[in-house]
Amino acid sequence: MNLLSQLHFAKAAELLIPSLLSGFGVVIKATIFGFLLAIVLGMVIAIGRLSQLKPIRGVLYLFLELIRGTPLLVQLVYIYYVVPLLLNLLAGILGFKTDVQIASLTAGIIGIGINYGCYMSEVIRASILSVDKGQTEAALVLGLGKYEALFRIVIPQAFRSIIPSLGNYLVMMVKDTSLLAYVAVNELLLRTQNFASQTFLTIEAYTYLALAYLIISIPLSHLIKYVEYKLKTN
Repeated sequence: MNLLSQLHFAKAAELLIPSLLSGFGVVIKATIFGFLLAIVLGMVIAIGRLSQLKPIRGVLYLFLELIRGTPLLVQLVYIYYVVPLLLNLLAGILGFKTDVQIASLTAGIIGIGINYGCYMSEVIRASILSVDKGQTEAALVLGLGKYEALFRIVIPQAFRSIIPSLGNYLVMMVKDTSLLAYVAVNELLLRTQNFASQTFLTIEAYTYLALAYLIISIPLSHLIKYVEYKLKTN
């Protein structure tokens, strides 16, 4: 009882929740743009790995191994801190004086998009390969070109089957936006850390942070399950 009497959830709610509500916008923005980038990049990598050109397949394989072999947090820090330095160094070698900087949220979106795009690419590639080859052959017989058949016939069918998987990646991405705090993005975790350090309401602050992510993730998970159910019944 003594411990409970020392907790001030009402006070923490009054002071922290308005800040967390503002942080929701940052999380949503990072998730939406990161997810769109991941889908585009995943599609490009998947199609590239299906190419008949070995150099393209080899480069993409090495890129996938690099991204999947390093933690997302390290990638975010590298993009935010190291890439601008490398660009400025390269510009200096070429005789230009630059001061390239990457905005923290932009770095976060790029990092999340690249990381998830690499993982999504394998799901997309496997789904494309699972489409009956007869579909492509029939499209070619009807006069469609190779790439036209791919984008108009094969990929729409492939995407229908992987929507549940992409939905799961979306939920994971929402939770991984917490890592953006380490590249100075003022999202939920960073706001909570600042609040806890200033007020010492640590238990209350991180409890509300956990609830905030639950409020986002649980409805989104149920929405994805509903979409999956509708796809199976149609």
